[in-house]
Amino acid sequence: MTMTLQATPSLRPSPPDNDHVIRFVNVRKTYIMGSEEVHALAGVTLPFRRGSFWALMGPSGSGKSTMLNVLGCLDRPTSGQYFLESRDVSSLSDDALSEFRLRHFGFIFQSFNLIPQLTVRENIELPLYYLGWEAAASAARAEELAQRVGLTGRLNHRPNQLSGGQQQRVAIARALANDPVVLLADEPTGNLDSATGNQIMHLLTELNDQGKTILMVTHEPDIAVYAHQRLHLRDGLIDRIEGAH
Repeated sequence: MTMTLQATPSLRPSPPDNDHVIRFVNVRKTYIMGSEEVHALAGVTLPFRRGSFWALMGPSGSGKSTMLNVLGCLDRPTSGQYFLESRDVSSLSDDALSEFRLRHFGFIFQSFNLIPQLTVRENIELPLYYLGWEAAASAARAEELAQRVGLTGRLNHRPNQLSGGQQQRVAIARALANDPVVLLADEPTGNLDSATGNQIMHLLTELNDQGKTILMVTHEPDIAVYAHQRLHLRDGLIDRIEGAH
């Protein structure tokens, strides 16, 4: 199924919406580049259903990375509203936004972003440290997640002792540490060979089957097919949506 969604006027306040974990309402993001305005997002209105798996796609400059940054509260929209679990995230202060991001999102990056001086256990525990978990509970959580992603016996290794696929599994375990509402993945297979990339995608599919909402940027069609919905962006607007919605 293919559909195009148009922007709608801003709505405030938002009624409760238990089906959709995220809603964009006429979200715009504009950057000033010298004397020019670049409309990275040009008015996007879109709901993301709880437990869905989306691939965000489009050519370079289409707005997909900007959209992921706004989704993860790493960047604020210039205008419009962003609701997560019916809360207007776009109205939060910087401190509140940082706390909200820490508690609600897990991030998976193309380059893994592991801290080389830390062990696998310590990398997985890092979000829990910032959340103030006690050491024993944090260690137990790291062991649970290492087993979940197939890294039992690797907890005391450092990243340079692991393969690329194993490092990405550590990154996924770290992203799951805070039991996030949404997993955000930015080209999660970009630094992996095709066989290892498919293993990572099978792991993400399992997590989605267990109820995690996953929003993933990718430029690879063979990776995008793992997602239920494929959102194609062009010039900061929704070009089309493929898949069940």
